[in-house]
Amino acid sequence: MTQKQTSAFNNKKNVFKNAALIFTPVKLLTAIFILSVFIFTASSCRKETINTSNEARLDIGRDSLLFDTVFTTAGSITKYFLIKNDNKQKISISNIQLMGGTASAFKMNVDGSQGTQFSNIELAANDSLYVFVRVNVNPTAANQPFVIKDSVRIQWNGNTLHKQLEAWGQNANYIRSAIFQGNFTWTKTKPYVILGGMIVDTNAVLTIQPGTRIYLNADAPFIVDGTLLINGTKVDSVVFKSNRLDNPYKDYPGAWPGIYFRGSSKDNRLTYTYIKNAYQGVVAEKPSGNMNPKVTLNNCYLDNIYDIAVFGVNSSITANNCLISNCGNNIALLYGGTYNFTHCTAASFSNLFVAHKNPVLVATNFVKQNNQILSAPLNANFTNCILWGDEGFVDNEVVTDKQGTDALNLTFNNVLYRAKTDPANTVLNNVIKNQNPAFDSVDAGRRFYSFKLRAGSPAINKGIVTSLTTDMEGKPRVGLPDLGCYEKQ
Repeated sequence: MTQKQTSAFNNKKNVFKNAALIFTPVKLLTAIFILSVFIFTASSCRKETINTSNEARLDIGRDSLLFDTVFTTAGSITKYFLIKNDNKQKISISNIQLMGGTASAFKMNVDGSQGTQFSNIELAANDSLYVFVRVNVNPTAANQPFVIKDSVRIQWNGNTLHKQLEAWGQNANYIRSAIFQGNFTWTKTKPYVILGGMIVDTNAVLTIQPGTRIYLNADAPFIVDGTLLINGTKVDSVVFKSNRLDNPYKDYPGAWPGIYFRGSSKDNRLTYTYIKNAYQGVVAEKPSGNMNPKVTLNNCYLDNIYDIAVFGVNSSITANNCLISNCGNNIALLYGGTYNFTHCTAASFSNLFVAHKNPVLVATNFVKQNNQILSAPLNANFTNCILWGDEGFVDNEVVTDKQGTDALNLTFNNVLYRAKTDPANTVLNNVIKNQNPAFDSVDAGRRFYSFKLRAGSPAINKGIVTSLTTDMEGKPRVGLPDLGCYEKQ
């Protein structure tokens, strides 16, 4: 090899040597990456061991899944339970079966699929499987509530668990967006479920007999253009409430719109009527067409109303022995009208559902409409009443507001109320101001309220004698009566 060739060879050798020095780390990283992929792939190819021991346990929580009363054909909400694998290995569930099969009133959905039977479902260690259940109740001949039962069977590794399913069914009269014309009578034989609302037409009369239950959907106002006569009794009251009877919805305020007495309505009388969980309770609009009150409430109970429980708008309402409790606004009398409340208790305490942030009673002689003030005379009398709210939320539980020249006359005769400032345009006779009425029991946390009076209450024997000789429970008022709807015996 010539000297020139030797020199060229050595130069190339140095180039290759330098290239080796440069690419060696790259080769090393490449090798590490390939090895990692190999290890990961090999690891992934190893299947997780399935626990086949009959000692392996699954957890389904309580042994029963309970549904509240479900009306026939109306269905229910969906409930669910979990199948939990708390073992350290995978479990193969050989069978999940709705025992009633396709004939069952219950419907089952497992892991997103609906059916009556599912097989060979693998459940990873420390994982859970959702089982959703819904019930639909078919009509039967029974008028009283009846029980529907079934079960879901879970089998694995020779073990068996049963989740019992139980629902109370109830036949009902269904009313969908109906207008009643003429005279009708409802009885307690079967409850009434109202969907889409209903109207008692002008000149029509609907009479509701003792013990009748009316359940209303969220889109179902109860509108009266004619006359509503409710004949509840002390032992068999008439009930208006939401058709959601399942937890927690059965306790939600604002669950149905309310009862509305419109312009042409007249001579309405509600006796021993329980109105619960509405957006508004009793709303009376415009004056009565005759000398009688548009609405008379006798021994009625309005509770957990989201907005206003007793709402008069230039109308006329008489209320006797009524309890109006825990509402957004207990009583609002606006744009004038004529109102008489005797032996009524209106009380509000903040709770999980309704915060007490508005006065118990508001009275005005006006409303504002399209930036215009409309006014009318207001005359309201409260006799032997209690108007109270828990302290620290509202300074004045009674508020009046007058605009224009029309009169606003509010009279308190023997009324216990709470206020820092007395309401304007109000005559106060023998009132008791800012003394706690000492209700029997108020527990907002447990939602338990008894608005009866304890011994030593300042409201005992502080009333004046009226025509109401018995209290809300039918107990006699002896001597000087107590204030409010309950007489302390």
